[in-house]
Amino acid sequence: MPPAAEARGLRVTRAIAAGFDGRSEASLHPDLRTFVGDLVRPYGLPLREDLLSEGSGHDYGQMAEGLLGRALAAGEPADLLIFAFSSPDVRPGAPAALHLSRHCPGQPTAFAVCDQGSAAAFTALRIARAHHRTGGCRRAVIVLAEQSALHYEAPEPVGLPEEHRAVVLVCEEGAGEGMRVHQEAQPDGSLALKSVLADYRELGRGAGLLLAAELAGGTPPVDLGAQDAPGAVETARPGQPFTGVWTLLADRLARRPEAGGPLLVADHDRRLGRLSTLSLP
Repeated sequence: MPPAAEARGLRVTRAIAAGFDGRSEASLHPDLRTFVGDLVRPYGLPLREDLLSEGSGHDYGQMAEGLLGRALAAGEPADLLIFAFSSPDVRPGAPAALHLSRHCPGQPTAFAVCDQGSAAAFTALRIARAHHRTGGCRRAVIVLAEQSALHYEAPEPVGLPEEHRAVVLVCEEGAGEGMRVHQEAQPDGSLALKSVLADYRELGRGAGLLLAAELAGGTPPVDLGAQDAPGAVETARPGQPFTGVWTLLADRLARRPEAGGPLLVADHDRRLGRLSTLSLP
């Protein structure tokens, strides 16, 4: 009987994160005012004339293209690029995913995931994993970005980032099952945290847990695991609702040889009632 084929899965192998100061020229383009005005007019929402006049905001394509060069060498072509974001770009007429594909080795198939709050990043990873299982993807790049300007008055309070920030995740094929992504409807934040901690303990001793700031809810994470926490728990700093936990992952992967063990990354979008987790072997 022939030996069983070795399981090969997709996993996050590298991550680069960076913050950006200032603004991009696209934030002063008159098309931005026209686009935002058309977008909010049916809802009667006023424009933020101060932000439009100052040119506040940053272009996602411009932010992330330099990170691609740091994350991937010229001889490392990607098969798939997924751009995920929650706050809107300042260059609506030029899709950032297509722009970034031209700056990525291999010029991969590219598209965007949005309108899912913080869950968009996990959805992008889940799609990459599914695409790998078709046999058409050995390397995928996930680009995450958020910029701090919202050019209209929101009808309810919105948690905007404190700074412009982008993260590039490189996912590559390797031996073993690879990463797992789980998403579920969960409107209650405390129940979401309990579910994450239960999954964390199942990973066993030596595992790490990376929590988004919103999921931790301001509670010191070392107290959450009580006495049977299997490994290190870290919480992203507040102020970056979309990229915060992924910046933490980039820091963790940079020291992974010393940290070791499996990782669980978790975030909860309270406004959408969505719990998302990523398990890395």
